[in-house]
Amino acid sequence: MIAIIDYGVGNLYSLSHSLTYLGIENQVTREESVILRADKVILPGVGAFGDARKKLSETGMDRLVLQKAAEGAPLLGICLGMQLLFEKSYEYGEHPGLGLIPGEVCPVKDDLPPGMKVPHIGWNALKFTGECPLLQSIREGDSVYYVHSYYAKGAGDAVKAVSEYGVEVTGLVQRGSVYGAQFHPEKSGPVGLKMLKAFGEVH
Repeated sequence: MIAIIDYGVGNLYSLSHSLTYLGIENQVTREESVILRADKVILPGVGAFGDARKKLSETGMDRLVLQKAAEGAPLLGICLGMQLLFEKSYEYGEHPGLGLIPGEVCPVKDDLPPGMKVPHIGWNALKFTGECPLLQSIREGDSVYYVHSYYAKGAGDAVKAVSEYGVEVTGLVQRGSVYGAQFHPEKSGPVGLKMLKAFGEVH
């Protein structure tokens, strides 16, 4: 069973519906007991990093996420949920992340060529930079759906796929059993469903 963590931030139910469509048992929850017995965990998120980090702490979900990761349970962060996996973010100040993936989250506008719009919204092709179980059923060049104004830098070989948007946007990361997608698999059509199915099958 996959626990989708409900800490007051994120489009939880479209994600749950996608997993249910794939026949993957899942539950949107903020119950500690449910999360602790889950086989896998998804950390969603939309909005500002600082607010989300505060809500994670206030609900005690940060401790549970770190515990599940330490146990080796597969963990997937999506969009802001991926950014929270990093060491820190510079969104409206400086905020500590969960430290599960090396690197930091920075404003994409600071690195874009003139004339590029922020936020980065829409479909963009993936370029593979490493091997990852979530990529096993899709092809390089397949497109996924992004909505973000900040992006992850400095993740090194944890980066498994990028997309070009004036700069190389970190699209997919993996470190051990911890995965992160800057894009929204649940909004990325058949390609996103294949990635969610692959996450449902990882051990």
